[in-house]
Amino acid sequence: MKIATHPAVRPRDRLLPMPMHVEGSLAVSPDSRFAIVVSRWNSLVTDRLSAAAAQTLRRYGVADDRIVIAKVPGSYELPVVAEQLAASASIHAVICLGAVVQGDTDHDKYINSAVSSGLMSAAQRHRTPISFGVLTCNTMDQALDRAGGKAGNKGEEAALAAIETLSVLQQIGSQL
Repeated sequence: MKIATHPAVRPRDRLLPMPMHVEGSLAVSPDSRFAIVVSRWNSLVTDRLSAAAAQTLRRYGVADDRIVIAKVPGSYELPVVAEQLAASASIHAVICLGAVVQGDTDHDKYINSAVSSGLMSAAQRHRTPISFGVLTCNTMDQALDRAGGKAGNKGEEAALAAIETLSVLQQIGSQL
């Protein structure tokens, strides 16, 4: 018995739509404003993080009058100030910088957990990029390595993350 075969299915003559692809860039809109919230605690480290973040923003075209730098006592205070800035219509991205160095107790773990959770909640609530440039190190040497030493500068990385995330959100906002 012979089985009947079906003719091959031909592709449609028209082009099928392609999925929208959104990927951040490091192009900064001239009207974008950034805030840097930096902890004064462990200022030997955080001053270096802050300087690198500000320098990175400038390198990518952000003018000094488009950058707000807010200093807070410690990393624990970062979320409340970041939230206030993110709620402002004039700030488009927030860069949070701090250095929590492990001590003899578990205090650092509670600080790190509260700060990361608070920053993420604020970013989601306000749909504003809030980058996490808070060092969570075992020693001061590790922190210094991440503030311009052997491991680069996490302030620069946090600024780049804020720029790129803002770019993604702007693209989504203009295309959807």
